[in-house]
Amino acid sequence: MATNSSLIIDNIGSLITNDPALGAGPLGIITNAAVVITNGVVEAVCPSDTGADTRIDADGACVLPGFVDSHTHLVFAGDRSEEFTARMAGRPYDGGGIRVTTDATRNTPTAELDRLVRQRLLEAHHAGTTTIEIKSGYGLNVADEARSLDIASTYTPETTFLGAHLLPAEYGGRADDYIDLVCNDMLTAAAPNARWIDAFCETGAFDADQCRAVLEAGKKAGLGLRLHGNQLGTGPGVQLAVECGCASVDHCTHLTDDDIEALANSDTVATFLPAADFSTRQPYPDARRLIDAGASVAIASNCNPGSSYTTSISFCIALAVREMHMTIDEAVQAVTLGGAAALHRTDIGRLTPGSAGHATILDAPTHHHLAYRPGVPLIRQTIGPLGTLATTLGGPWERGLVERATGIQSGDPPGRDAST
Repeated sequence: MATNSSLIIDNIGSLITNDPALGAGPLGIITNAAVVITNGVVEAVCPSDTGADTRIDADGACVLPGFVDSHTHLVFAGDRSEEFTARMAGRPYDGGGIRVTTDATRNTPTAELDRLVRQRLLEAHHAGTTTIEIKSGYGLNVADEARSLDIASTYTPETTFLGAHLLPAEYGGRADDYIDLVCNDMLTAAAPNARWIDAFCETGAFDADQCRAVLEAGKKAGLGLRLHGNQLGTGPGVQLAVECGCASVDHCTHLTDDDIEALANSDTVATFLPAADFSTRQPYPDARRLIDAGASVAIASNCNPGSSYTTSISFCIALAVREMHMTIDEAVQAVTLGGAAALHRTDIGRLTPGSAGHATILDAPTHHHLAYRPGVPLIRQTIGPLGTLATTLGGPWERGLVERATGIQSGDPPGRDAST
């Protein structure tokens, strides 16, 4: 939007504000409402028919905050569909395919990697996502980890250095030497374009001591802390994340009672990645246990080529409701406020005066349809930043995707925003 411009989303049948002080229930739902957005910030939540420079008629539909996808691995090249096919036929997931993606990513020119990231971001935006976190982790050497974060930082401020994703082949049998590289030369090269640091604390990846060293080095460099933990079985990940004060511990598929107690008594968000459990045939987490214990939870896509190749937050909502014992309201809050909490953000995940004007308009009267009609493309329009995407469109597929997602013709793209 241009300077001093205002937009009204009018004739909203059901508006989710995520502020109980503004509306009914925990989601703060207001019926027959409008949202006024001025210079990208919510100015007012008010009755319909308020004047503004530009008007979008929601036509009685549900409007909710743009989805916050707090865990993705978008900087990669290559295809692992054969691995997925074999897994569906019975081969277990062990994370080893990460090396296949590492080889492909290292051998792909920067311009092509950038194009692939841009395409995935457009797809996510079309599916209702307005804020996204992007990890490195498929370079696994100094130059390619730095390159991955340089690409990611073009499109989002929520960038995460994941050099401790898996042991690269050239360091076979020398995990401690590799962790030393991650904590020193690789971190030095990555930190200028990273907000966060992450590690994969799992059997077959890195142990608790190695991950603690990575987190401590990242904290010393001024980065926020995140951790992959408890995906393939119970282990030290959750306890380590709480001990270190991580903003989020992600996967949380296998939790002990002690893990749940630790999360409930901490500020660390448990981020569920149900599309990964779907794709790997892992059991789904029992979110009910965590929620009832008082822990903070989020849901994210975990978009990556090996274990969760989806950008659809709507799909993740449906899985969480069907398989994880979450209510629809809880799942919707987990992909908005929950994702914001996992990123230590208070300006997103809500539609309240002063918040970012990031909104998703559904082709449905209520948010219940996100689980009630799984697999149906219910995102009518996404209102929020596109970064530099719309100004660097590569072909008709991408141009059409921008126009469908935003209503903005690609010949008149919006200005760059800090988040995607």
